[in-house]
Amino acid sequence: MKRISEYIMLALLIFAGVIFIAAVVSLFFKSDDASGGLPLSLSGDKIGLIEIKGVILDSEPIVKHIKRFRKSDHIKGILVRIDSPGGGVAASQEIYEALKKARDAGKVVVASMSSVAASGGYYVACAADTIVANPGTTTGSIGVILNFFDFSDLLKKIGLRLNVVKSGKFKDAGSFGRPMTPEDKAYFQQFVNDAYEQFVAVVAEARQMTREDVLKLADGRVFTGKQAFESGLVDVLGTYEDAVDLIAEMTRISGEPQIVRPTRQKRTLFDLLFGDVTELIQEIQRWPVLRYQWVF
Repeated sequence: MKRISEYIMLALLIFAGVIFIAAVVSLFFKSDDASGGLPLSLSGDKIGLIEIKGVILDSEPIVKHIKRFRKSDHIKGILVRIDSPGGGVAASQEIYEALKKARDAGKVVVASMSSVAASGGYYVACAADTIVANPGTTTGSIGVILNFFDFSDLLKKIGLRLNVVKSGKFKDAGSFGRPMTPEDKAYFQQFVNDAYEQFVAVVAEARQMTREDVLKLADGRVFTGKQAFESGLVDVLGTYEDAVDLIAEMTRISGEPQIVRPTRQKRTLFDLLFGDVTELIQEIQRWPVLRYQWVF
């Protein structure tokens, strides 16, 4: 009996220790973005850095940071560092429009491409005054994609049937419970084509190219930065540091330019433990979504 009590006490102590550690970690990783996303001590002419990494799904945080930079008198230019294969059409468009507003407000915008700046990543870059890419950057992939699963054969094998009551013939188009009909495919093709034409129009305007010239490059292919430069899709071949020097020159900032990064929301213990799982669930919930994305 005594030994059981000792085990219970030990378990309670371990539990209390875990709670204490969790509380300490949460304290250190607590979000304290009181500055509204910008450093409190912001004075003098500076360059705002916007980093776009990974698949573009949620544009809201990035758009907020761009807006803060746009409204700050001390931010003379915005450097957009892109390392992304693209993502949602609407999310890419919202970031693009936010950067265009910043340019209209008098901010210099330079895009710096990292390893990948494809599809929606390239779409975002088109909002910049100047696009800088490494010779080995993977870019391009101008196009649209929409994916659907078809589990109808699997459902038949396991004896399941999906009963659907719908208001119109296209209401369940793309459903995983039945094969896609020719009418469904034609319907979705029009849907994709409209988003594609929007992409082509943006590239043509940004790169001062004719629609016909853009179409020659806009079949979903990716290009190296060198190939993109030769095709007119980027302006300068160079590194991140070259992009920093370029935007400093364009904004007439003398000396070593000061780079301002938006204050990142610090992660909670829950984020550390379950963040990747939560992001995966959110991505699944968003699917299917019309995407400017390089799929590999």
